[in-house]
Amino acid sequence: MIRVLESERDEPLRGAETEDPFQTANERMLQIQAICDRAAPVNVPILILGESGAGKEMIARYIHSRYRSSEPFVKVNCAALPADLMESELFGHERGAFTGALREKPGKFELAGRGTIMLDEIGEMSSLLQAKLLHVLQDGEYSRLGGTHSLTSEARIITATNRYLKDMVASGELREDLYFRLNVITLEVPPLRDRKEDIPALCEKFIERYGVTYSSAVRQLPAPVLEAFQNYHWPGNVRELENAVRRFLILPDLQHVLADLTEKKQNVSVAASSRNSSLAMSLKDLAANASEKTQRELIFQTLNEVNWNRKEAARRLGICYKSLLNKLHRWQSQNRIATEDSKGDVELSIPDRS
Repeated sequence: MIRVLESERDEPLRGAETEDPFQTANERMLQIQAICDRAAPVNVPILILGESGAGKEMIARYIHSRYRSSEPFVKVNCAALPADLMESELFGHERGAFTGALREKPGKFELAGRGTIMLDEIGEMSSLLQAKLLHVLQDGEYSRLGGTHSLTSEARIITATNRYLKDMVASGELREDLYFRLNVITLEVPPLRDRKEDIPALCEKFIERYGVTYSSAVRQLPAPVLEAFQNYHWPGNVRELENAVRRFLILPDLQHVLADLTEKKQNVSVAASSRNSSLAMSLKDLAANASEKTQRELIFQTLNEVNWNRKEAARRLGICYKSLLNKLHRWQSQNRIATEDSKGDVELSIPDRS
């Protein structure tokens, strides 16, 4: 069975299983399947975008199974390894290339052979490795760390990320030429909250996958649990759903599952409310500051026109004399504080001409 979720395995896998992972009723997922079927026989880079847990590795494995299933599938998590080890991990090293290199080691590109190498979280790759990867994409050649001769790669390169690569290009974190090389075919996997019609089929698949392993008597989810799953937002996407099903197979406590989902929804609602409140307060503060600035400019303009006769200024402005005095005193205090902070103990005085 082709895995639906992103795993942490980096070792090469042979003989990819052939079960169709696109058991879906979602239009966008069906479009992705159609693109995968057309792109699979062609050796061009494929970029898979999507949130963590949305199923990017599942898409990569599906592409691999269509045309290269007898060859290795090698996954490398670019975020899991330190930058100083990543070059050796990807391209291998010769004996003595660095302290501790007691023997030669083939890299992931060598292990992939004519199969598929998936570079997960490509946005975390260092600029040095970006340049070397670009060379592989352009010429199909690379060299081991400490090596003196070139090696050839025939592996299909699939990259994946949950980051916005265009923003990374704009900020200089990602080479623009590398981005264009990777972006020949782009697939954007929708999050689970945008394809909730797939939840029942995914649950059935997870029950089938783990039911025997966990010696579970559960053959299908109770209607209240399935309904709660349909109403939940799934920030962790398919991976979170898989874990929820696994927990229920091990501990089939209906009330506990419902209470857990309810608590998660409440926590998300509180967080969203807090963010919205902060935004509203920011807009309110902005409006208040703009109004204060306008008032100040108008009052000081009027005071200058009447030679700082505050009673006359209050009459022209249509406000009471006391209100004008309060505003002037407040602004005087603000100016005193600002001036003391920047220049020492200096006070901005306001003329007293009543």
